[in-house]
Amino acid sequence: MTLLLFVIFLALAFDYINGFHDAANSIATVVSTKVLSPFQAVMWAAFFNAVVFFLCQHHLLGFELKVADSVSKIVKTEAITLVVIVAGLLAAIFWNLLTWYYGIPSSSSHTLMGGFAGAAIAKAGFGVLADVGKIYTTVAFIFLAPLIGMILGYFIAVLILHLFKRSNPHRAERIFKKLQLVSSAAFSLGHGANDAQKVMGIIAAALMVYAHTVDASLIPDWAKVDIIQEMKNGKMINKISHIPDWVQIGCFAAIGLGTLSGGWRIIKTMGTKITKVTPLEGVAAETAGAITLYGTQLLGIPVSTTHTITGSIIGVGVTKGLSAVKWGITISLLWAWVLTIPVSAAMGALAYVILKMFLGA
Repeated sequence: MTLLLFVIFLALAFDYINGFHDAANSIATVVSTKVLSPFQAVMWAAFFNAVVFFLCQHHLLGFELKVADSVSKIVKTEAITLVVIVAGLLAAIFWNLLTWYYGIPSSSSHTLMGGFAGAAIAKAGFGVLADVGKIYTTVAFIFLAPLIGMILGYFIAVLILHLFKRSNPHRAERIFKKLQLVSSAAFSLGHGANDAQKVMGIIAAALMVYAHTVDASLIPDWAKVDIIQEMKNGKMINKISHIPDWVQIGCFAAIGLGTLSGGWRIIKTMGTKITKVTPLEGVAAETAGAITLYGTQLLGIPVSTTHTITGSIIGVGVTKGLSAVKWGITISLLWAWVLTIPVSAAMGALAYVILKMFLGA
């Protein structure tokens, strides 16, 4: 039980770090365009990150726990131990803090998945990967999510420019500053739905592991996860039907509190170093990012909100010409994205080997 509680503590700590690490995703443009002050912006983002809990609870607007279910099945259930989960979380926390310190907007999602998978592979080899197709899809979306965001961002920006080409520039800017509040709120909803669910999946996996190690009658109600079975490709599989409310509340609260702490190093990179963003372009980028996140959330694909909004910002920047985008910074970010999963996996494996010496498998 002590190790389980430590896993839950680490998971919520990761969610908190994820909040301030990825705060820039939804507020970088509203800060850089001076629509909101930094404090107002993080309050705005934190509120809408937390609103997702209510939407998921009541299955409104298509918000469900599909991403949480996907993350909990990265590796085969029999290969997961609490030590594996601790190792994965420690690796993810270390990489997140390192990239935050250097102002690199890397993916907290891929960091978590890489650390978790690496620790499991160190325990039982590559055969522990449960759904290789889902892993390939996740890896593919390292590139597809920013590409989709970039394409949508470009066309939304072009459409807005066409619709408002005869408008008074000062009046149009006032309108788009107001619209930025809406678009950043929409992106914050997508961020909360996608990122908080990943940690829910990890905690759910930990609770399921714990349930297999003790007598069923000894499992307290707060540690029970509801599972249903369904047919998929001719096979009967387990699927999470309900995660305890305290897990959902805790994850959304932790990511909201983390967002309130701000992430100014990464906000500077996202809001100013990729391309200069106007209110109009901020609306286009955030709208493109929100559409991408909603689509992948409906499909249960755990994507990076960081990659998505970065691609969207690049897309709107390209409308001013290729030279408007600082490609040197962009290429550096791409390298960080590509390296995140393998580096996190290696750190997760190393953490597992070290923990095994002290705690056992």
